[in-house]
Order: sequence, then C-alpha cells, then structure tokens
Amino acid sequence: MLKNSLKNIGRSWSNLAGSFRGERFERVGPDLSSGDRELLRRQLKKWLEARGGEVSSRKHAAQIGELYLSLSPVGRKQFLQLLAREFGPDREALREQCKQYLTSSDSACGPIEEELLDLLISPRLKLLRQFNALPQGIKFLVDLRKDLIGFCREEKELQPLDREIQRLLATWFDVGLLEMRQIDWQSPASLLEKLVAYEAVHEIHSWQDLRHRLNMDRRCYAFFHPNMPDEPLIFVEVALTHGIAGSIQILLDDSTPDLAPEAADTAIFYSISNAQQGLMGISFGNFLIKRVVDSLKTELPNIRTFSTLSPVPGFARWLQGLTEEEMDGLIGEEGRADLAEMGNDANSPALLLELLDNAGWHQDEHLCAAVQPLLLRLLYHYFHAKRSDGQPIDPVERFHLGNGARIERVNWLGDVSDKGFAQAYGFMVNYLYPIKEIEKNHELYATKRKIVISSAVRALK
Repeated sequence: MLKNSLKNIGRSWSNLAGSFRGERFERVGPDLSSGDRELLRRQLKKWLEARGGEVSSRKHAAQIGELYLSLSPVGRKQFLQLLAREFGPDREALREQCKQYLTSSDSACGPIEEELLDLLISPRLKLLRQFNALPQGIKFLVDLRKDLIGFCREEKELQPLDREIQRLLATWFDVGLLEMRQIDWQSPASLLEKLVAYEAVHEIHSWQDLRHRLNMDRRCYAFFHPNMPDEPLIFVEVALTHGIAGSIQILLDDSTPDLAPEAADTAIFYSISNAQQGLMGISFGNFLIKRVVDSLKTELPNIRTFSTLSPVPGFARWLQGLTEEEMDGLIGEEGRADLAEMGNDANSPALLLELLDNAGWHQDEHLCAAVQPLLLRLLYHYFHAKRSDGQPIDPVERFHLGNGARIERVNWLGDVSDKGFAQAYGFMVNYLYPIKEIEKNHELYATKRKIVISSAVRALK
C-alpha cells in the first residue's frame, strides 16, 4: 500500500518537477555513494540559494521529493543525514545575533528579534515547508518522517531533524483542521482496505470480520486531513452493547446476533489505531474519543455508559523484568502461601513465571484458581508503576487517564489470543469515561498524576 502511495505521489509530481530554467536535477544512484552525495549537496545548496517566487520554490521541492522517492533505504538515510548535518540553523550567525540582542537597548531590540526568529528557521525547514503546497506533499512528508523515525533509533544525530519535522507537522495537523467521518460498509473499498492494513490492536482477519465490525451495532470513526482526504490519520472502533464487555473474543465473534442500536446502553471503544506512523508524537486520540462520545450521545441518547475494552501491553514484560526480591515484596505473605501450594520451592516467586511459560496453562482450572489472585495483585501494582516523569509506565493507561477516564474493571482471560497472553497473560481492562467526572479526573491526573480507580480495582491490592 505504501509503495502504491509513493508511486502515485511520484506521478503527480512528474510534470510539476519538470525542469527549472531548462535544467533537470543531477541524477544520483539509489544508494547515494560518496560521489553522488557530493552531487546532491551541490544541488541542495543551489536550490536553497536560488532566488524566485513561490512557483519556483515548489518546483524545487517537487524535484527534491522526486529524487527522494527514487532512493533506496540506504540512500534515504544518507539523504536525511545530509539534511541533518549541513542544512540546520546557522549557529555562528545565531551567536552573533544573540550578542547584539544582549547588548542592545530595548528600543533597538525589535529588528534583532525578527532576525533571530528568521535565523531559527533552518534552511532545511524552509525547504520542507514547500511540500504543504504540493499535491500529496503533506502525505510525502509524513512518510518521510516515518523513514526518519526508523533511522533515529540508531542515528542520534537525526533526532534534531526529527523534532523539527514533528513540530512542523503538528502545526499542519492541528485538530481544528481535521474532519471526523464515520466509516461504514458502504465506504470506498480502497478506504476499507486501509482499515484492514492499519488496524494495530486486533487484527482484521477477513472481509467477513471487517463487515461484522461495521455492522448495525458497530461504529467506526476516523480523523481525516483536508490534504489527505483518503488517508485516515487515526480511527476508533466502537461496539454498542448491553452492559460493559469483558471479552474481546466474544465482542469480535461474528456469529453472535446483532443488537439493535436502540437496545444498547453502552458504547465500548475496543480498538484505536494510529494509521500514520509518521505522525508519531502528535496526539489526536483524545480529541477523537471526545467527538465520538458527543456524536453517539446525539445519535443514540439511550447510550449512557462509555467504556473501553483495552489491552495491557506492558504487563507481561514488566512482570518478567522484576527481580525475585521485587516480586516477593509485591505478592506478600499471602502470595507466598499461594505459591507454596503450586510447587516444591515455596520461596521462589519465579515459580509463577515458570508456570505461566507453559502453553495452555489457562485451560487448567486448578492452576487458574491458584495464579489468578497473584496476577490480580501484581496487575494492581503494575497500574501504579511509574516512569521517571511520574506517569504510569503503561501507554494505554497514560492515554485514557490523561483523557479523564478511570480504571473501572480488570477482566481475567479477557483476551485469550496468543498476543493477549504474550502481552498481559490474557488480561484486559475497562477504562470508564463517566461523563460528569471526565474533566475532574483529567485535572487530577494532569496536576497531581492521580490514578483514578474504582473500588473494585482498589480491592485487588
């Protein structure tokens, strides 16, 4: 799908890139060997130093974009490294301007401030801004940043360029510019294919599966940008149910009978997927959920409860990373007694992980009865495990608490898929959005990092 998207962008720019004053850009090899890098460096400087109007600038951007699309992954990395190393802000000019600013009187600071602001806009940023006016140019830059994010994992020198592009995209993708649309079975097939490709939480296995997710008791909503009208940025899947759902397998079972929307009293947000990796770090999900809640309240006033059925993606990894001493302290004396009944080594909390390593352990009723209270207690502590900035370590928890939800219920064996066991030993969580308390919960979390939980979850401690 990405290859087709890039191919379409290339076609749409072919005429626009054309030639500039009768000259095409110098051709380079796909891997940008050392000689080709020097050709590219000269060409970039030539373009950036060229004088001309907006039409000329956009032609230059189209040429650069067309060149980038012709490169291999190795060549793209070289291209981005060149931008990062040689086309950033002019630090020497900035230092000189800062000296003038610090020694000037207040009345003379105005022109210096303007010059400083202009110097802070790097040459590469002035170039990248031009893509806003190109057909599919914004999509191109989003995909370029996707490449960049991958390269940043190994090349730290690319991180300032990544932050610069992220800030640029954040202004272009302000939530006030986005349109929320409902996606249903009558939507274009190309859009439905993208839902299948971009679904990141619960894989869509077939067209029948997709159709079930778009049935009369289901809803799917997505944000779109006016310059990317056929590309969802983020989408949320909702099930209309009677009561709060606790099992994703039951929720996704296409053999279950449909529920008339008018008979539902609960909206379950069971999957939210970011469709554009190049927009990582730019938040839309909280705004999307709030708009969906408003839309459903208007369409179906019988819906009074808004909840999620969410994964716990880091629980198993966190548990496996605990030392024996740490786990021993968390499960306590009662937990150690439970462990003593399961094995000969009563003093080894690691026994719990050994038992959970066995495939099919959840089908043993005796074993489930023994490990369930231990895992529930540990899950409670996981909810309260924090990063260095004071926020919970679980990304889904951070997202929903930040939106004003509370941890309402944990569901034992709520996801019995391989992924569900690998992530969280089958646990799923309901985050409840209590309409009258959302703002208060949001403020408690934002100002005090308060983890709002129900009395049922509090009892797991």
